Amino acid sequence: MSKTLQSDPLSTQKEQSANKSLGPVLIIGVLFFVFGFITWLNSVLIPYLKIACQLNNREAYLVATAFYIAYLLMAYPSTLLLKKMGFKNGMSAGLVIIGLGALIFIPAAITRVYGLFLTGLFVQGAGLAVLQSASNPYITILGPVESAAKRISIMGIFNKVAGAIAPIILGAITLKDADKLKIQLLKMTSAEKEVALTGLAHRVILPYIAIIVVLIILAIGVYFSSLPEIDTDKEEKTDNQPVSTQTSILNFPHLLLGVLTIFFYVGVEVLSGDSVISYGSSIGIPLATAKFFTTCTFTGMLVGYIVGIICIPKYFSQGNALKVSAILGVIFSLAAIFTHGYTSVFFIALLGLANALMWPAIWPLAINGLGKFTKIGSSLLIMGIAGGALIPYLYGYLADIFSPREAYWILIPSYIFIGYYAVWGHKIKPVAVRR
Repeated sequence: MSKTLQSDPLSTQKEQSANKSLGPVLIIGVLFFVFGFITWLNSVLIPYLKIACQLNNREAYLVATAFYIAYLLMAYPSTLLLKKMGFKNGMSAGLVIIGLGALIFIPAAITRVYGLFLTGLFVQGAGLAVLQSASNPYITILGPVESAAKRISIMGIFNKVAGAIAPIILGAITLKDADKLKIQLLKMTSAEKEVALTGLAHRVILPYIAIIVVLIILAIGVYFSSLPEIDTDKEEKTDNQPVSTQTSILNFPHLLLGVLTIFFYVGVEVLSGDSVISYGSSIGIPLATAKFFTTCTFTGMLVGYIVGIICIPKYFSQGNALKVSAILGVIFSLAAIFTHGYTSVFFIALLGLANALMWPAIWPLAINGLGKFTKIGSSLLIMGIAGGALIPYLYGYLADIFSPREAYWILIPSYIFIGYYAVWGHKIKPVAVRR
């Protein structure tokens, strides 16, 4: 009888280990949900602010520029902050900074000053730079590197569920009757137009107050959570070579190429997600319908993440996933350019499927073997997110010169470079340092 009452020590240890890792994964999952919700509000803000602040395409896409340029400027300061505060406290600080950015939206809406909206977006981007600098390497290091893409894919589900929900919620508030308003504005006097546009601008106030409250609650929750700290400075190996022989982050070409790959990847992902509503509207599809297009894009991404969770690394590697994703990106982009109407919009939405496994594959391929350089390597990869600042802006510029559909040619070279990294770039070994 006594034997049947005894527990298996090995089984108990495995169960405790699983429970310990589950808690941090869930907490990071919540943070990835926050990334998605805040980030993909931009897909609604672009057409919304285009009306409220009377902007052209190039000016409207400054929404993405202001938001993502913060990643470039804040990446290195984020590293210094994480070194001083650690991952957990850094995540909490990032949430507070995002909340400050959301707070700026209130005076921006009251005054209807576009520059204030852009300032708020920049501050939100700065907070997300801190948050992502901590959470992405954290989830990568939390388990075996060969299954990192699977863990990041799980995080991606949290991210893209939020990305699918956010445009619907904000769009239902800010873009309600927007098609009717656009027609009415053409017939209004200057005074009547000012009143109507001010009322439209005020629609974002209550949603952003709610966002601020949620962010502060999450920041407090993370600060007092049991999230364990990971000391990357003590990791001493890169592949089979001691890290001690490496004296600079510049000795890792696979990382540097990874930064450029992240730049192009984020650029095309942001462009496909943020432009699809405006693109649909530009070809005559009512905003009441077009506001759902971003959700279609993220539905495609969710499908891709599920494929990654099931198949990586059991059926194919992270590198192969990136190769197929790049090929699909080129095919869907060309299809969108050479078709019209809803069919063209459908292929832009399908880019969500092509993009889904890129971040989960690029990040672990680029960060693999950095050891004590992990934090600085992560900050450089975060800097690559600035692709979301430049590529959508260039798209808006080209859309004003040519057309929104023809401007999608900017996608093709980006996907080709991602394909290069998948096939050759990530395999380049660290530079050997002679003593």
